[in-house]
Amino acid sequence: MLTTLAIGNYRSLLNLRFAPGRLTLVTGPNGSGKSNLYRGLRLLAETAQGGVVNAVAKEGGLQSIFWAGPEQLTRRMRSGETPVQGGPRQNVVRLRLGFSSADFGYAIALGLPPPSRSAFGLDPEIKQESIWAGSAYRPASLLVDRKGPMIRARSGRDWVVLTQYVSSFDSLFSQVGDAVMTPEILSLREHIRGWRFYDHFRTDPAAPARLPQLGTRTPVLHHDGRDLAAALQTIREIGDGGALDQGVADAFPGARLGIVAQGDGRFGIEWHQQGLLRPLSGMELSDGTLRYLLWMAALLTPRPPPLMVLNEPETSLHPDLLPALARLIIQASRDTQIWVVSHANRLIHALNADAGCEQIVLDKQLGETLIKDQGLLDGPAWHWPDA
Repeated sequence: MLTTLAIGNYRSLLNLRFAPGRLTLVTGPNGSGKSNLYRGLRLLAETAQGGVVNAVAKEGGLQSIFWAGPEQLTRRMRSGETPVQGGPRQNVVRLRLGFSSADFGYAIALGLPPPSRSAFGLDPEIKQESIWAGSAYRPASLLVDRKGPMIRARSGRDWVVLTQYVSSFDSLFSQVGDAVMTPEILSLREHIRGWRFYDHFRTDPAAPARLPQLGTRTPVLHHDGRDLAAALQTIREIGDGGALDQGVADAFPGARLGIVAQGDGRFGIEWHQQGLLRPLSGMELSDGTLRYLLWMAALLTPRPPPLMVLNEPETSLHPDLLPALARLIIQASRDTQIWVVSHANRLIHALNADAGCEQIVLDKQLGETLIKDQGLLDGPAWHWPDA
C-alpha cells in the first residue's frame, strides 16, 4: 500500500505531499487541482510502462506542465503583504514525482535537455531516479541510484555500476532488472504496472460496452469497458457472484442481470427489469445503468490490483445510485487500496461514513494546490533525493 505520495513542480502542484489510506477520497471545489493530482499520479504510473516521456509530450511538454508561478511563494506573498513576483532562480527546474510504501520508495526527476541541434531538442530528459528501502528516503537507505545516463546499485557496502549508457528518455524500469542483483527494481515495476485507472467509461450509443463482444475470461475490465459482458461473466464464474447480484439488487430493486453467450462466441448483456416482458439488451440500457454495471465489473474484479484510482465515478449516475456505488467502493477497499476523486456530495457523504476513509480536501491559493488545514508539520516525512 502506498503510504506517501509526493509531487513537485507539476502544474498547480508546487510541493504536494500527503499520506493516503486504504480508501482515500480526494475532494475540493472546481479548479482546486483534483484533476492535476489524478494526472500526476497517472504520469507516475507511466514510468513503469516506459512511456513517461511520451506522456509528458502529450500534455504539451515540460514547459507547459511546469509550475507557472514563482520558484517560492513566501509567507509575505501568501499573506498579501507583498505582490507575487519572481526573481533569479536558485535551483534548476525539475518535475518531481515520487511515492513510498512500507517496503520501498521511488522518485523520478525530469528536466529540460541542454541546447542541441537535435530535432527532438524539446523532449524532456530523465535526470534522476532513485529506489530506497523503507518509507522515507535517507542516503543510507538508497538501493538504486540513476543520475543521467548512469545507473548504479548497492551491493553490500559498495556500489556496482549497472550501466553507464541509459537513454535520457528511458526509465530504469525498462533498462535494468536482475532478479538477483536488483530484485527491488522488478518488484516495484510490477507493483506500479498493476495500478488501474478508471475515469470516463464510454456509454454513448456506439460504446463497445453496449454491443456483443467476443468473450474470453476477463478478470480485469478494460479501461474503456469494451469487455464488460465477459468481465461480468468472469465474476460470476471465478469471483464473487453473490456480491454481483447484491450490487444489482442494492441499486435496482427487482432487477436481475444476465449474460448471454451467443453461438459465435460473443457475449451480451440481458437486463431483466420488473414489469417488462422481455430483457433489455446493452443497446437499450440508459447511460446511468450501463455505467453502474461498468463500475461493478471494475470494483468486483477477481484479481484486485495494488491500487485502483476512480476519477469522478459519479458521472452520468442518478444521485440515488451513489450510496450503492459507495458501498461497492467500500467493499472493494477491503482487498485493494482505492483512491476516489469526486465532487458529488452524496457520494462523499456515503464514503465518509466508513471509518477507514481518509478524506483529502484540496484548496487553491495564489494558483497553488494545497491540502486544506495541512500545516507545515502535518504532512508525512519526505525528502527528495539530490538531482
